[in-house]
Amino acid sequence: MAHSKTTIQPWQRLSSETVYTCRVFSLRRDRNRSPRDGREHDFFVLDSCEWVNIIPLTADHQVVLIRQYRHGIDGITLEIPGGMVDPHDPSPLHAARREMQEETGYDSDDIILLGSIHPNPAIQGNRCHTFLARNVAKRFAPQFDSTEETEVVLVPAAQLPDLVRQGQITHALVVTAFYWYELFQRQA
Repeated sequence: MAHSKTTIQPWQRLSSETVYTCRVFSLRRDRNRSPRDGREHDFFVLDSCEWVNIIPLTADHQVVLIRQYRHGIDGITLEIPGGMVDPHDPSPLHAARREMQEETGYDSDDIILLGSIHPNPAIQGNRCHTFLARNVAKRFAPQFDSTEETEVVLVPAAQLPDLVRQGQITHALVVTAFYWYELFQRQA
C-alpha cells in the first residue's frame, strides 16, 4: 500500500521543562516553533514509561479477563491484564507476563507480541505493547499491590466482540488489543 509523501515538517523544540512529577507520569512543557509560520507555542506532554497489556488465552479458547475498580471513571471495568513496564523489567514481554501472573495467577511459556501503539500521541510519547499468551493455565494465586484488586473472569474468545459492542469492555487499549488479536487470527 503506497503512502503519499507529506510536506509537513516537524516543529523545532526551543525549550523543555518538567513542571510536575508523580509516580506514574511527569508533565512537561515544551516551547516549540512552527515550521510554517515561525510562531512559538507551548505544548504540554505527559511523560510516562512504556505500557503493556496481554491477552491470556486458554487451550479451550477462553480469555482470562479481570474486573477491577478504576479511579479515572469511578467504576468497575472488564479488562485484560496490563500495566507499566517497571524499571526492573528487562523487556516489555517480561512486564506483560509479570502483570498477567500478578493480576490473574495464570501463566504461559508461549507469549508473542501482537503489536505496539501510541496510546495518545497528541499528549504522550510512550507506547503500549500488546502480547498474546497462548495455552495459559492457572499456576499461582493473584498478588495484588497496595492499590489494586482484581476479580478473574473467563470468557469465550468468540464473545469478545459482543462485550465491546454492548459496552461491557470500554478500555480503549483493551479494545485495541482485541483488534491486534483479530488481525493475528486472520493471518493464521
